[in-house]
This record gives sequence, structure tokens and C-alpha cells, in this order.
Amino acid sequence: MIDTNSIFSECAKRMKRSAIRECLKLTQQPDIISFAGGLPSPTSFPYDEINEIAKEVIENEGAAALQYGTTEGENILRDELVKRYIKEGCNVTRDNFVITTASQQSLDLIGKIFIDEGDYVICELPSYLGGLNSFKIYGAKFIGIEPDEQGMNPDVLEQKILELAKIGKKPKFIYIIPDFQNPAGITMPNQRRKEIIAVAQKYGIYIVEDSPYREIRFEGEPQTMLYALDNQGIVITLGTFSKSFCPGFRLGWIIANQDVLEKFVQAKQTSDLCTSAYLQKIAGHYLQKGYFEKNIGRIVDEYKAKRDNIIRCFKKYFPEGVTWTHPQGGLFLLVTMPEYIDSDDLFYRALEEKVAFVQGYTFFCDGGGRNTFRMNFSFTDEKTAEEGVKRLGDAIRSMMK
Repeated sequence: MIDTNSIFSECAKRMKRSAIRECLKLTQQPDIISFAGGLPSPTSFPYDEINEIAKEVIENEGAAALQYGTTEGENILRDELVKRYIKEGCNVTRDNFVITTASQQSLDLIGKIFIDEGDYVICELPSYLGGLNSFKIYGAKFIGIEPDEQGMNPDVLEQKILELAKIGKKPKFIYIIPDFQNPAGITMPNQRRKEIIAVAQKYGIYIVEDSPYREIRFEGEPQTMLYALDNQGIVITLGTFSKSFCPGFRLGWIIANQDVLEKFVQAKQTSDLCTSAYLQKIAGHYLQKGYFEKNIGRIVDEYKAKRDNIIRCFKKYFPEGVTWTHPQGGLFLLVTMPEYIDSDDLFYRALEEKVAFVQGYTFFCDGGGRNTFRMNFSFTDEKTAEEGVKRLGDAIRSMMK
């Protein structure tokens, strides 16, 4: 019998199952009302348009669509993405893009090319669990910066960089989700973005801008992308269709200066050689035909109604002393309870009421946030969401002093 633990790599030993994916296993029972996963609404998927384009791609480009593709990605998709990002004020060409198997692969590639064991990464507190896990398996150490109402504080950021310098260390990059942050839902305003970039440029540190929700804005003015504000090539932007198109296609992309992008291409070639040419072609034609813009408006309207509904339900059913964020877009918000309530205890109490969420501490690199939990509002219909919030409010109330 082989002692597998003795031969696993240190990287493998650091791997853990995603708390969110494991949570979803518990919540897939048909009688569970789940606010746990970051699932888009099934009603948001453009079934007819995909059916139409899929047939056209097979009829017109079948051999190429079913063949291996280039590592960088299909030209039609990259060219359509270029058009979108130029409208966002970004100075990009096709050569600034590599298509990935959704943004989770992008996060893994970030860890693969930047992080050696013991390297430091600066992140928001809380931050996206999938990003933290991807960096952790390569041996990253985290410095979390608690945000104010505008996100990461640039003065605290600079202080942390200087503290690291005193011990001869420099962070490999700063990881930020600037639009409708997961899990907190905060959006960083333009001035704060400029201040963060100024600090990063001063000390020569890359910024990883994770931007999966940007198109799903309900209210307020769009803020300028970090990539568009950067004039030194230090911002690496990650995008995806998982929330704005369909997650089953597993399509994402990395935008970066060409020197860095070349290393991403090399790293991707060791992972999967290329992302599905067939699905890329469908997505490229979907953008080209204007279907994306048509459907995203419908998604925004649906999710805004669901966000408004769940906040109304919070006000109606949650006990005094419970607060929540008010996101201007996206799919998530963060709920904060009195400090003496542990979200782990509440999770299992809530499961007895047949309702589920994700414990907030899983998003805190310092182990904090035990009195918080993340709620997704995009998946559940409004009537079911109200019943779920009512049950959750009863569960919280039963644990209050």
C-alpha cells in the first residue's frame, strides 16, 4: 500500500475542496432554499440565440470549430472583446488577450506564473474565495486590508507595503475586485482607483483586477476600469462570461501587456493547450450579432428586481442588529450579525429550516468575519427568496441574546 501523502507535492497538500462547492452539495436537495452559490438565473440564458448560432458554426466552420485551437484564443472572440474594451477606454489589441477556461483558470495561471512559496499577496478583506484558494496552493501568504465604504484604503495599502519592505519582502501583486465585489458588493469609486494605482506604480507592484460582474450594473455611474486608468502596464484584468452569458461555456480571458501575456500563454499550454474553439466561436458570433447587449439588459432588470426584493425581505424579517451591504450591481451582498453569533453555528441551524448561505469567514484571509455571511440573490425567484429570508430571520432570532 502506497502512502500517498508522503509522495504528494507540497502544492497538492495545500489543496482543499472549495467551501462553496462543498456547501452546494448540501444545498442541492430539492427542499432547500439556497442563497449559497453564485449561480446565474436559468431564465437569463439565451437558449434560442445559442441554438441558432451553434448550428451556424457547425454548418459554416465545422472543421475549425471541432479542431484544436490556438492557445491565445479564437480571433473572432478576441476581436469582439477588443471592441468592447476600447469602449471602456482601454488601449488594447487582439494581442493583449488570451482566452481561458473561465476566470478560475485565469486565477490559477496568476498563481502559477507569479507566486513562489512564501510570497506575499495583498488582497481585500474579505475577498473572493476562489482567488484566495488559487494563490494559496502555490504557497502565497496574504495581507488583507479591511475596506472602508469605498473599498481598499490606499494609505493602509502603502503602510503594508512599507512594513513588508522592512523585512525585505515585496508583494507579488495586489488582488482587487473593484466592481460589485464578491462577497461584499462594494464598488470602488474612480478617485480611489486612481489612488490605488498610484501606490502600485510608486512601488512597482502589479494589480490583478478581477472583473466578472462589471456589466451587471443596476444603478449609479460606471466607474473607469483600473486597466484603462493605468499608463504603465501594471494592471492585469480578468474577465469572464460566467455571470453575464452562461457559466457552462467556461469562457474567460486575461488582458495584460504583451510581455506578461506571453508567460500566461506558456503557462496555459502546460494546463490545457487551448480552450474550446467551438464555444469560443459561438460566443464570438453571439457578440458580433449584438445578442450580448440585448440579453444583458434583460439580466440587469431581472437581477435588480431580485436585489430590491431581497433587501425588502431583510427589512421585514431580519431582527434588529443585523445589517447588510447594498450593492449597485452584481450577484452578492454581505450580511453582518452581532459579533457573538458565529455563521458556522447559524449555517447548521438554518439548514434545519431548509435554507442555506455561505459563511463569511471563508472569504477572510485572516480568519475573521465569523459573524458574517454571503447571500446570492440572482438565482432564486422572488417568492421563494422571501420564504427563505423569513426562515433565515427566524434562525438568526433564535440565536440572539
